[in-house]
This record gives sequence, C-alpha cells and structure tokens, in this order.
Amino acid sequence: MKRISNSNYNTEKKTMVFLRYSLLLLTISVILSCQNRKSTYQPISQVPDLEMPDNHLKFKTIENYKNYKVIATHFRTDKNELRYIMANNLAYQALNEKRPLPDGSIIVKIGWDVKQMPNFKAALEANHLKRIEYMIKDKKQFGANPGNWGYARFVKSDNQYKAWKKGTASCISCHNIAKENDFIFTKLQKLD
Repeated sequence: MKRISNSNYNTEKKTMVFLRYSLLLLTISVILSCQNRKSTYQPISQVPDLEMPDNHLKFKTIENYKNYKVIATHFRTDKNELRYIMANNLAYQALNEKRPLPDGSIIVKIGWDVKQMPNFKAALEANHLKRIEYMIKDKKQFGANPGNWGYARFVKSDNQYKAWKKGTASCISCHNIAKENDFIFTKLQKLD
C-alpha cells in the first residue's frame, strides 16, 4: 500500500476545496447572468386578433389554449359536434380539488363536426374545426353576469375565424341552466 505524505495529502485536499469553490462560483455567476438577461423569445400568435362585439373579450386572451388541460369531451347532438373541453391551470386545480372556480379561471370549448371513420364504419371522428369558445371568470369585468362569467365565441368559416356577431346573450341564457354547477356544464373526467 502506497503511503501519502502529509504535504501531498494537504495539497490534494486544498486542490479539491479550490475546485469545489470554483464550481460553486461558476454556478452562481451563471444563475445571476441568466436572471439579469431579458428573454428575446416572443410567442408567435396562433389566433387572430378578434374581439367579441358586446363584451370585448379577445381571442388572444386564450392564445396559449393549446397548453391547457383537456378536462372532458362532449357530443352536442343538436349541433352534431364533438367538443373538447379544456381548462387553464387555475381552473383545472379547482376542478381537481372540487373547489369553486376562482377569478381567472378559463374554460375553453373546441367544437368539431364529425364524419364516419373511413377504416372503421361504426365510429365517428373529428372532421373540421367549427368553433372555439371560452368562458372566463372575472368578478370586476363580469360582476353583472351570473356567476361572474364572461363568454366569447369565435366561429370558423371558409378557413377563417370570426367573432360571433350575435353577442353573448345566448351563452348567458344557456349557462343559466347549469346554475347549480357554477354555470358550467362540464365536470372533470378523471382517468382512474
């Protein structure tokens, strides 16, 4: 067995301590330099710059809706539409914990017409995207509305979205049916 002299041992120990402190300082300087930099990343808008005529809710309010969580699916027989229901993180957490939805909650409904699957005749599949709707809970802006909900509907026609010109009175009227469930029809469909 090789014996290490005290001077070599002390030198190795000092070198290891120096390397550890150097690595620590390097890590701290990288973190600080990242915090002081402003990101140049800008998301590219995927939704048009549209606004509802009566309450002025904008399509861009839900610009990142593709990152929301799917919470349910519905099939509207009256519209022959398959709907994906999505929630922002705030709404999802409240639904998951069975709490009332707080201000800032957003529920998005994406409606597709359906067609028969070509390779499985007994099944239907989403065909064309027909509409994207959302509701947002905001006591300040929509305190006069039942449940403090504001509604927006953007209909797709000829491959372009258009704000629903008839306004939101029909949305408010329809959602009054679901008063006992905070004016939303959707319940979280959990995967068990």
